[in-house]
Amino acid sequence: MEVKEVKYPIGQQDFKILRERGLLYIDKTEYVRKIVDDGGQYFFLARPRRFGKSLFLSTLRYFFEGQRELFKGLYIDSADWDWEPYPVLRLDLNTDRYAEQGKLDGVLDNLFRDWEKKYEVDVIDKDYSQRFKTIIKAAHEKTGRQVVILVDEYDKPLVGNLDKDENFEHYRAKLASIYSNFKSSAEHIRLVFLTGVSRFSKLSVFSDLNNLNDISFDDEFADICGITEKELLSSFQKGINTLAAKRCEDYGDACNSLKLNYDGYRFTPAGSDIYNPWSVLNCLHKGRIGAYWNATGAATVIAKALYGADVDVEKILNAKWKLNRLSGLDLRNADPTALLYQTGYLTISSYDTKTDTVRLKVPNNEVREGLFSDLLQFYVKVKRGTSESVVRDIIDAIEDGKPEEMMKSLDAYFAGVPYDLKMDNENNFHNAFYILMTLIGIDAKAEAHTSDGRIDLLIETSGFIYIIELKYDGSPEEALHQIAEKQYVRKFAADSRKLFIIGVNFSSEARRIEGWKIES
Repeated sequence: MEVKEVKYPIGQQDFKILRERGLLYIDKTEYVRKIVDDGGQYFFLARPRRFGKSLFLSTLRYFFEGQRELFKGLYIDSADWDWEPYPVLRLDLNTDRYAEQGKLDGVLDNLFRDWEKKYEVDVIDKDYSQRFKTIIKAAHEKTGRQVVILVDEYDKPLVGNLDKDENFEHYRAKLASIYSNFKSSAEHIRLVFLTGVSRFSKLSVFSDLNNLNDISFDDEFADICGITEKELLSSFQKGINTLAAKRCEDYGDACNSLKLNYDGYRFTPAGSDIYNPWSVLNCLHKGRIGAYWNATGAATVIAKALYGADVDVEKILNAKWKLNRLSGLDLRNADPTALLYQTGYLTISSYDTKTDTVRLKVPNNEVREGLFSDLLQFYVKVKRGTSESVVRDIIDAIEDGKPEEMMKSLDAYFAGVPYDLKMDNENNFHNAFYILMTLIGIDAKAEAHTSDGRIDLLIETSGFIYIIELKYDGSPEEALHQIAEKQYVRKFAADSRKLFIIGVNFSSEARRIEGWKIES
């Protein structure tokens, strides 16, 4: 039997178009049923960009509009539901970048004009908050049914202006006035469902709505967006086979490639691993592994916040946190760990039920490459396009057990930077080494613990171990003395791999590596 051609919904977020054109759809209508059965009035869902939030809101829209024909054969089709249409107001804030203060007014005015025409509203007040309130009441009165309000990327104007104080405060005030209608117009509202990247703790929508149901961390809704392993293997066999053929590997290897690059997200304590839907769809459509999610938005703002916090990068990227500290975010003074989690650069690795804490991690290779590439620009000011041959030499030297060649290549790497090194303290110097090693795929651990102290940088391969002590305006001899004094090598006494001990000095004045010594 011939397998039907798969039509991937690349960039298509409208449920109706997707169903009418026969595009691939992973049935998420089970979660529509859960929301309806819950009986709540206000819901919020946080997920990273390009994770299917817009498609889910579109699914809600057509469900509440009663367009049952679009749901034939799906889970919700068998629901005990009258399918009578509700008035639906979808406030899509994902249509602009909001670089200027007037942009939100333009988006709102276009939406409100359409609704005012549809529900026969005479515009008397030019205030957008008052216009929205009037529209909600009119829609209820004209149809006889309470209004369903769907807000797509409610925080988009704020996230886009994190580094622009005046714009940020302008949009914060504007959005607060719009969202205040959710409480004041409650009698006219059947459901409000908001999505966004983060739960912004200082926006009134969260403080005013005491009965807001934030389902972002609920195990019941863990798989509401994204692709599970089960969904991948049941719906994407043809695409995986095509990918395997193009990569000259078998089906299992292709699945492993998808897992390493796009899996690893976990959004709730007991949730399953989730694949990035945007990256999977693009990968299988094009038949090649690529950095598709990274291409939709650079991590520059996130990397800048992490760099500005002057933290131990490895510690931040392997943090242990109380779960409730990840649910709210002050965007103006965001903790870098919470910001990294909310934007998808960190995800839940494990959960401790006794302490209600989660261990965080970078989810997969695609995210690691995008984040670390942008981070390196801040710590080392490397010009994009820095010689790949030098990086390759570093990798080869480490894997071949040639520490002298490794250090020469590292020296050449830093010395070849066309701008001044951004190494104004020892912590940045350590971070730069760790970021570079991780970016090029080396198993590197900064501040690795032993019984006697912490190794500055530990690199391990299948055949070799490198213990590296980094000194800032010191000497290689001082570094080697510390390794000996702290007995760092004792931890590896029974290890059969060859061990190299390296003392490195970095000069703040010369802004480069200035001397090293190697013992084996």
